Amino acid sequence: MSNFIKKYEIWIFLFLAPLLNTLFVYLRAQEFMPSFVYNHGRFGLLLLILVVIVKYTRGIEGIKEIFKPMLVWRVKPKWYLFSFLFAFTIATITLVLKNIYNGVEWVSIFNFDISIKSLRLTFIILIWAFMGEVVWVSYSIRELSKMMKPFFASQIVGVVWTIWWMPIVYLGEGVIPDFPFWSLLVGMMGTAGMCAVVYHYSKSGVCVWLLQFMLNMSLLMLAVSPRRGGIPTYTAFVVIYYITMLIFMYGISKRKSVVLNV
Repeated sequence: MSNFIKKYEIWIFLFLAPLLNTLFVYLRAQEFMPSFVYNHGRFGLLLLILVVIVKYTRGIEGIKEIFKPMLVWRVKPKWYLFSFLFAFTIATITLVLKNIYNGVEWVSIFNFDISIKSLRLTFIILIWAFMGEVVWVSYSIRELSKMMKPFFASQIVGVVWTIWWMPIVYLGEGVIPDFPFWSLLVGMMGTAGMCAVVYHYSKSGVCVWLLQFMLNMSLLMLAVSPRRGGIPTYTAFVVIYYITMLIFMYGISKRKSVVLNV
């Protein structure tokens, strides 16, 4: 059993993460836990599952390896700038296209939700983005990229990420009703793909962390989230995000080195 777990470590994690999350969300749906535990615990549980598996297979050194990309911060400033502006730019493009299509007043594009400026909420989003970066990129995409090209690695992670979100969407709370599965899938695959792109070029978990943080902040600040902008607007956003990711991935495919290792 030990050899089996060590050999298929990444696949076992990708199987257990959405499975145990479904159980966790189900317990919340049955009101066996308070909302505070649910909101924060789902991300903490995800990281805990990974740490337990890697501790068993590779010990403390394996856990250190997971967090290693977070120590890489001396990169070209352009990657910090890119990570900071990318999602915001895609969101703005989406709203501009929506404006052209619907004829909405241009000023509405920059109708920021000032409530997002809450320091506490910003800190929470930052922590969630950190855990997501470690689990899905520093570990999952990196491990899969040892077996296949970054694009395919990221898309597998995107599918599993979607499955992880599904019980949260359909059984949990804090998500609008009737959220389309395909919008969720395209969004997660695009997100995982862009994380792989930024990590490929920067080798920095910090840059990926910033990319994820700004994706969440842009969705909340601008009217492109399903709740503020509506499902059609969000769907347009994730489609544009995904297409842009494909363009960057095409650039990676033309380079000789395509393995996401540090």
